[in-house]
Amino acid sequence: MFSRLVFGLGLLSATALVHPAFAGDARTLQIFVSKSNQTLAVYDGAEVIATSKVSTGKPGHTTPSGIFSVIEKKKYHESNLYSAAPMPFMQRLTWSGIALHESNSVPRYPASHGCVRLPSAFAKELYKMTAMGVPVVITDGEVTPRPIDHPALFHPQAPEPAPLLSDVELRPAIGQVPVQVAMNEAAMPRLQIQPIVAPVNDEPIRILITRRSERETIIELQTLLADLGFAVGNPDGLLGPATVQAITDFKSQHPLAPGNEKSLISDTLIDAVYAAAGKSGPPNGVLLVRQGFRPVFTAPVIISDPGLALGTHFLTASAVDFENGTANWMGVTLANNLSRQAMKRLGITGLESSIISGTPITNALSRVDIPDDTRRKIDAMLTAGSTITISDTGIGTETGIGTDFITVTH
Repeated sequence: MFSRLVFGLGLLSATALVHPAFAGDARTLQIFVSKSNQTLAVYDGAEVIATSKVSTGKPGHTTPSGIFSVIEKKKYHESNLYSAAPMPFMQRLTWSGIALHESNSVPRYPASHGCVRLPSAFAKELYKMTAMGVPVVITDGEVTPRPIDHPALFHPQAPEPAPLLSDVELRPAIGQVPVQVAMNEAAMPRLQIQPIVAPVNDEPIRILITRRSERETIIELQTLLADLGFAVGNPDGLLGPATVQAITDFKSQHPLAPGNEKSLISDTLIDAVYAAAGKSGPPNGVLLVRQGFRPVFTAPVIISDPGLALGTHFLTASAVDFENGTANWMGVTLANNLSRQAMKRLGITGLESSIISGTPITNALSRVDIPDDTRRKIDAMLTAGSTITISDTGIGTETGIGTDFITVTH
């Protein structure tokens, strides 16, 4: 109780404190920054536990909007970009230079070079509250996470235990002579066999559901061509000389319908390669999982009505209960700023019906078909603080080594 009181008193000058309490589990915290209001809100599940004024990037140095997470924390840091300017209690959001940090100048209007400035007292206390990986959502207008219930969402499932040791005959190692040990049967201890369970990584997982990129399509095309006996070299998603020759050789053995000469990689070619490999066709979506800032696995998904935008949505799990197989999900929808060029590249012809009308998050979830084996794998990994990002635009350029999935929307 004393710590909660101190937290509240320390922030009164910097924040409109809603509930002066530390979160019970730092993994369930979410930070939301509104650039239009110049405010920051800290959520623990559905509960706002603190708010503060902020100062985001001024014109010419605009703070990007999108979905980020804390990827580095330093009590004292100096800017690498702006004359070693001090950035105390720095919580980094991108390796390109965006962060939350303490400042003596927080005028509640855009004034920074792109970072999110925080009042001194609040920056210190926020630094104590957060853990690495806490999600930070920056939006133009204010958004509020809402409870989401949908059958496509993941629910916890305990991983299957490893096989038990059984009464099997123990065999000596090769080259060794069995050693017989005489023991009084009555004195022999009863060995209680315990299940062998692999260590469980309880770090929150990060899930990205998005459209399949051209590179991922080429990688699978290269893999299938190699399976069919064509020398493509290393399946790397690049159209190198070996891949180009393999495609030419495939076309000579499997002539395609006329009219596809302008494009090396066409839908007709892809369909023909899949048919030759005995497969029904390529998936148009992909699900990627990261944990502890590292890639874990990738799996194909099918997105129905691909001509409609999915939108950009972010969901967080809390109250994960393995015994009852339940989890609470909260979600927000971010403004979808797709250029005409991006829409053309992604094959999107419509936005309104999927993003503006009805319930955008449930609309998007209803359009994603996730294979059962992928779903079971994720269910077994689910922990409090796990997140899902749904986006049309693929893996953001800020996503890389030592990051979660970063999605920049504006």
